[in-house]
Amino acid sequence: MSNFIPYSINEKYATSVAYFSMEFAIHQALKLYGGGLGFLAGSHMRSAYDLGQNMIGVGILWSYGYYDQARDKERNLKIEFRRKKYYFLKDLEISVDVVINSKTVKVKPFLLESKIFNTAPVILLSTDIEDNDYLSRTITHKLYDADEETRIAQEIVLGIGGAKVLEALHIKPKIHHINEGHALPLVFELYKKCKTFDALQQKIVFTTHTPEAAGNEEHSTALLHKMGFFAGLSIDEIQQFMGNKGDIFNLTIGALKAAKISNGVSLLHAKVANKMWSHVQNRSEIIHITNAQNRRYWADKGVLRALDEHEDYELEARKKHLKRVLFDEVANQTGKMFDPNILTIVWARRFAEYKRPGLLKYDLKKFLELVENQDMPVQIIWAGKPYPFDNGAINIFNEINYISNNLKNVAVLVGYELSLSMMLKKGADIWLNTPRITKEASGTSGMSAAMNGAVNLSTLDGWHPEFEKHGINCFTITATDPTLPIEEQDAIDNANLMNILSTDIIPLYYENSKKWVNIMKNSMLDTINAFDSDRMAHEYYANMYDKDS
Repeated sequence: MSNFIPYSINEKYATSVAYFSMEFAIHQALKLYGGGLGFLAGSHMRSAYDLGQNMIGVGILWSYGYYDQARDKERNLKIEFRRKKYYFLKDLEISVDVVINSKTVKVKPFLLESKIFNTAPVILLSTDIEDNDYLSRTITHKLYDADEETRIAQEIVLGIGGAKVLEALHIKPKIHHINEGHALPLVFELYKKCKTFDALQQKIVFTTHTPEAAGNEEHSTALLHKMGFFAGLSIDEIQQFMGNKGDIFNLTIGALKAAKISNGVSLLHAKVANKMWSHVQNRSEIIHITNAQNRRYWADKGVLRALDEHEDYELEARKKHLKRVLFDEVANQTGKMFDPNILTIVWARRFAEYKRPGLLKYDLKKFLELVENQDMPVQIIWAGKPYPFDNGAINIFNEINYISNNLKNVAVLVGYELSLSMMLKKGADIWLNTPRITKEASGTSGMSAAMNGAVNLSTLDGWHPEFEKHGINCFTITATDPTLPIEEQDAIDNANLMNILSTDIIPLYYENSKKWVNIMKNSMLDTINAFDSDRMAHEYYANMYDKDS
């Protein structure tokens, strides 16, 4: 791997690792991500570089990215797919053959060199080349294509194509890190060379991100075999290999069995994952390594300097400046002029039903009372991308957008990618996080927001229970009984949320600025100390890569 890693490798991190991920959020100019999985992978690559780790990323060069988020003539969500060009990627001038659905497809690698964005090097795979026919070229067009066979083909390209490209480039990693189950075909390609299951396991570690059974991808075993998912192994070999005699093959279960060790991405998530997969025989141990975000990339230097120098006045002034920068974008997109002296609440992440983007306006009468209060006013911003084929999530986005049309202090922004995410985290006073408890594996957006002086207001899910000190470094929405019907849970959570805002947060912001600044500072310090991705990248080496099974 030394030909691709130009920086000095720290001897603590000498074990060679290939990190396979369907998405990487590394820079605004490189649109290869859809949501939190990509943000996490991007921070991991940054910290691997910062720590001098012997790591290389393997992903896919999505020709059209996830999608471009715009507005139609009625200002509703408009989904656009535009071809991307990246002249800063290096053509590695090779290709490998991968059999997909009985057809040979050429897979070509491009290299994101470390020097471009100060990350570990990342190899990006494409089938969108002239050597392939049109159908084969479309495999790497769109991240998470809605068609089942195309999705399987994408996973074959990542797993088998990635393994073959590494071999062709004479890269021989000791460890292959599968970030979510998408790259599982890698396991079957390696198995053909390892000969024994024990030898294979020593090469594989696995990170699971999805704490709901329905969200863990599965397909017909026969269809996967037909598509070439199992790298030429027979169904009998696969069933013996995985101990799975059923007609349905679950990617997460396959990865849990193939890995020498696995991890959940928060303490709570590991508990949930162990319970969820307790019935799976011969699976690997599931430990926890809590996700984190890269301070070098995410944290505003002016905010950090004011924190380090104990200059509260400078911290407040810098925060107001960052709010003005954000509000310029609000005005640009919506024509609404926000005031940096007013408490600003931001809900921004992938739009998904379980994340409950609409919880704040669940009781519309109370919501309107909140936003129409003239004595202690608030400003509210929503942003985030729904999955482009999830009509339910798109409808929630458009409903919130419709409600905002007649409210001058409520805005819905589009174009939620790295740059807008950065702007929102730096400009927010309150970072609102409202998932149903146990449904959010980690929820890292609150970490990078806290690094910039945004105070978290969250349910007790994901990473938040490991961080929260209510009223000291954040605010926590009291947990409800998860066995209650969903509508009842939402009603109770909304009532608790509105109560915290009206009795704790809003009066504190306007009446006790000194205490507010102390909460900001505690939040920043606690996040930087425990949730910087350098800690996470170190723990992967200490607890997984270098751990004997």
